[in-house]
Amino acid sequence: MKKIPPTVNPSSDDDLRALLLAARLHNPRLYLGMREHVHGKLARIYQPHASRVWLQTSLGFAPMQHVDETGIFEWTGDNAVFPYVIRLENASTRVIEERCDPYAFPLQISGHDLYLFNEGRLHQAYMMLGAHRVRNHGIQGVRFSVWAPNAERVSVVGDFNQWDGRINPMISHAQSGVWELFVPDLEENTLYKYEIRNRFTGEILLKTDPYANYYELRPNNAALVPATSLFEWQDGDWMTQRAQWDWQHAPINLYELHPGSWRRRADGSFLSYRELAAQLVPYLQEMGYTHVELMPISEHPLDESWGYQTTGYFAVTSRFGRPDDCKYFVDACHRAGIGVILDWVPAHFPNDDFALARFDGTALYEHEDPRLGYHQDWGTCIFNYGRNEVKSFLLSSAHYWLTEFHLDGLRVDAVASMLYLDYSRQPDEWLPNRFGGRENLEAIEFLRELNTMVHGHFPGALTLAEESTSWPAVSRPVYLGGLGFSIKWNMGWMNDTLRYMKHDPIYRRYHHNDLTFNQLYAYTENFILPLSHDEVVHGKGSLLDKMPGDAWQKFANLRLLFTYQMTCPGKKMNFMGNEFGQGREWQVGDQLDWYLLELDCHKGAKILLRDLNHLYLTLPALHQLDFFQEGFDWVDCHDADHSVISYQRRAADGSFLLVILNFTPVPQLTYRTGVPRACQYQEIFNSDSSYYDGSNIGNHGTVNSEPIPWSGCNDSIEITLPPLAGIMLQPVN
Repeated sequence: MKKIPPTVNPSSDDDLRALLLAARLHNPRLYLGMREHVHGKLARIYQPHASRVWLQTSLGFAPMQHVDETGIFEWTGDNAVFPYVIRLENASTRVIEERCDPYAFPLQISGHDLYLFNEGRLHQAYMMLGAHRVRNHGIQGVRFSVWAPNAERVSVVGDFNQWDGRINPMISHAQSGVWELFVPDLEENTLYKYEIRNRFTGEILLKTDPYANYYELRPNNAALVPATSLFEWQDGDWMTQRAQWDWQHAPINLYELHPGSWRRRADGSFLSYRELAAQLVPYLQEMGYTHVELMPISEHPLDESWGYQTTGYFAVTSRFGRPDDCKYFVDACHRAGIGVILDWVPAHFPNDDFALARFDGTALYEHEDPRLGYHQDWGTCIFNYGRNEVKSFLLSSAHYWLTEFHLDGLRVDAVASMLYLDYSRQPDEWLPNRFGGRENLEAIEFLRELNTMVHGHFPGALTLAEESTSWPAVSRPVYLGGLGFSIKWNMGWMNDTLRYMKHDPIYRRYHHNDLTFNQLYAYTENFILPLSHDEVVHGKGSLLDKMPGDAWQKFANLRLLFTYQMTCPGKKMNFMGNEFGQGREWQVGDQLDWYLLELDCHKGAKILLRDLNHLYLTLPALHQLDFFQEGFDWVDCHDADHSVISYQRRAADGSFLLVILNFTPVPQLTYRTGVPRACQYQEIFNSDSSYYDGSNIGNHGTVNSEPIPWSGCNDSIEITLPPLAGIMLQPVN
């Protein structure tokens, strides 16, 4: 075989043949397929595993000439048909099969789509790239396409070609870096990957499809040709209402869920998406949650990563079923009035050799320099947000989930790690931006484009930022200079509150500021108050474990924590298991300890949070002005000696509630607090109620205000304040 150096434009059939046999040909249609010939038409195929081949003509099947032992077969004649069929006899099995020739078909991807993709503006790149069952000139087949600009040759491989990269090399779309091939007659669920030869080193890589919609069950990782969706959505009313939803003034209460460990089957295996719908939806309705937030269900190879090391940015994990099953789950939630938020991870991706890392033998999706492209904390790769095609990839991933699965929002993981070039790095381990600063300018621009796209294309959908620093205007519009997120996690509130709650009550008086400081910044962002999975893992213990005191005090403190969270300004989020006082910290390999609900103390915690959730849903004063200073006013934030705080929550119409919280185990039997209005007050909630396994100290009947000035108010009331508990009072008239 003639040896020639790699060249973009080989000059002869001999050169092309040499590159084909070396599996280095970037455009196999230059040599394979059918073309004009002095004798009419010349058809040429390459089938190294075939012993005999026939070509369909207008006169029937004609034998093709076996040119040599390399597997090249040719036919010449003037009675060709299109599209033509090839009949093959396998050399080893003698099995005869028929198929159309992939190289007889024209390319389908338009230059306009390629242009937008290369510009970073193709928000539906998942419709161009990946595997798609299509018809090409009346023939059913699969169009494969992949971005690999530094490849010399890319082939689609699978069972259909014995995983031999020589048989189905793809066709290059020149400078776009995109490769395409239509393979006729492939069935749904056919396994496939891409074999990539790097143009600089000759390295051969076997990669799964970044745009695949479904993968094999771990630990296998081949992609599957997508099956035709048979699912019919029934959530039209929900989607219409969502588009008109005034979410800023509405109750938003998220139940954070890991689908693999909420509940399991009796044999310990995972619930399917459909089983999860049957069990979870009634539970969410009973408990009064408005949304479920799913920890990542995009495909990932390792259970222990909880889904945060994603390898399939366009695929639901096969652990729990197929894409239509996941759609069924979302639809069931919507029909029950429950929104679905997805944890989405554009901050980093794992370095598994079958996935995105060094995809075409170069740092394609990531930066080459580890000071920009490697995340030291997680051992993962950082996306190159400055590369247009990477932006198209990530923006299209967000678009895909919101479009195909009707999701109601994305919670964006690890935003702080995206914003700062020096995140978790020593001074000599990072590179400054072009202005010499530490801000990742490309990531900032990407996040703004993401939020602009989501809010522009998906009315009513939310974006939530897990952002742990004081970066300004995270949840302010892009046109005002913000990042454009709907909501930001209030990590300051979470850290201050849990640190305060861990203190023995005798010392809490010295840490009173931890309870009151949050009001200095509470309205600078649209905040959600998270008690998330991060707080109940890695040796941190469960929420119940964090509480001081004996068993009774632990549960009283937990009930008090929930009361504080649900009455504090901001939307709400709780991780699964928190609601009934999970005793041990979360373990991804087991279901929650549901048997604990047989005990009154755990059952009481669950009933308490259920009642709080429903109060939050139904009382405008607790949710309508969550993001606005007008919805909150201190009654007394200075009573550190008693470790008591009291405040008003107000609605837009002026209606209000009084909240008084006692963070000590000492009952205050004659506690006086100021009130904004002279009237009677009714206790509508008490976390110490016997319904919640409390001591049942409280205020029965109504309490009359008195014209005694107190805490800056003209009137006040004298109440019984139960130990380690919170109460809510509502004016009667």
